[in-house]
Amino acid sequence: MRNVLFLDIDGVLHRGVARRSGRGVVSSAPGHIELFEYALVLEQLLHPYPDVEIVVSSDWALVMGLEFTRNAIPSAQLRERIVGATFDGCTFDSRLWPMLPRGDQVLDYVKRNAPLRWLAVDDRSDGFEAFRDQLVHCQTEVGLGDPAVVEQFRRRLIQYFGDLPGCGGDE
Repeated sequence: MRNVLFLDIDGVLHRGVARRSGRGVVSSAPGHIELFEYALVLEQLLHPYPDVEIVVSSDWALVMGLEFTRNAIPSAQLRERIVGATFDGCTFDSRLWPMLPRGDQVLDYVKRNAPLRWLAVDDRSDGFEAFRDQLVHCQTEVGLGDPAVVEQFRRRLIQYFGDLPGCGGDE
């Protein structure tokens, strides 16, 4: 069984929502321009779970491409874990994909790739109503910079992936 973390980027790995500009991709967070400021936080959280793959559930992958998105992440360990994006092989018209609730995007991937154990970390909660325990919900302007969210994430990782071989779920 695959073990998957569905990873949003904006509002999770950095504060705010990124946007394209003449200088490339920049953060919309007021006075803050560092993208991926919490990549190391995610890397450390996932360290005890080497068998957890990452599937990108961010508009980044759809708009800019999975390879661009993967290469933009400053952590080699996180880049190596990325195995795809939620829209890969989707059963919906790709033009409608961005309008679907995020939870529906994730659940479509889960159905197409079952069986798998999964968690999602996202600043969107739409479509996750029946799977609240499998969502680590971040606030857009804080992301993984919120100690309470990081602690909840740590507990959910133990709950869902703590029994994987070689995992130190109680670390």
